[in-house]
Amino acid sequence: MPGDGAWIDDLEAERFAAMAFTKRRDEARLARYTAKATVARFLERPIDPASLRAITIRNAPDGAPEVTVDGRAAGIVIAMTDRADWAVSAVVRGADRIGCDLELIETRSERFVRDYFTTSEQRATHAAPRPDLMANLIWSAKESALKVLRTGLRRDTRTVRVEVTDGYPEEWSPLTVTTAEGGALPGWWIRYGEFVLTVVGAAPTPPPHSLEEPPPLAAGAPSHSWLESPRVTGSS
Repeated sequence: MPGDGAWIDDLEAERFAAMAFTKRRDEARLARYTAKATVARFLERPIDPASLRAITIRNAPDGAPEVTVDGRAAGIVIAMTDRADWAVSAVVRGADRIGCDLELIETRSERFVRDYFTTSEQRATHAAPRPDLMANLIWSAKESALKVLRTGLRRDTRTVRVEVTDGYPEEWSPLTVTTAEGGALPGWWIRYGEFVLTVVGAAPTPPPHSLEEPPPLAAGAPSHSWLESPRVTGSS
């Protein structure tokens, strides 16, 4: 991400300036830059400050991101996620809903699994060769599905049930999220080192592909740069 703010539009600049905590500000900037760059590459536009400023990403009343380019609807759907100094955006044309979520493969407590997972998901987590991987994969898929449903964590996470197939590092594998209402949301998951990434849609899609090969995340390592200065310099 460029160090200057030449790619940031005026409303984004105001929003970032109002953030007192480094973690929140840096994550928001990284997510926005990644999303703008993804849209630019997808639409075969230059990735330069003027081009990125012309791409705006605003949140709908329910929180879902919406994209305009040069003041007009872009005709694409985007999903955004970030974790541990990395950000991912998923973009698709001709669909009305998509969600993606990036998680670290880290230990989840038994209470977390019990409180947020369905009974079948708890069993799958406990039976998995890597319970930490399975727990974060299930959680990531839930987050992605709740973005598709445009509710986020306002909805009980146990009203969506995740089923996954075995997978291999750096290869997309299918998953399905079933809602309490009986709907099925198809998706994909992939593991990159210490990260797991999921993409879920309202309708079946081919496996995602990276706009940059090899995907930078494939060699990525988690970090937490905000710890060096938790509060933005000059904020009270």
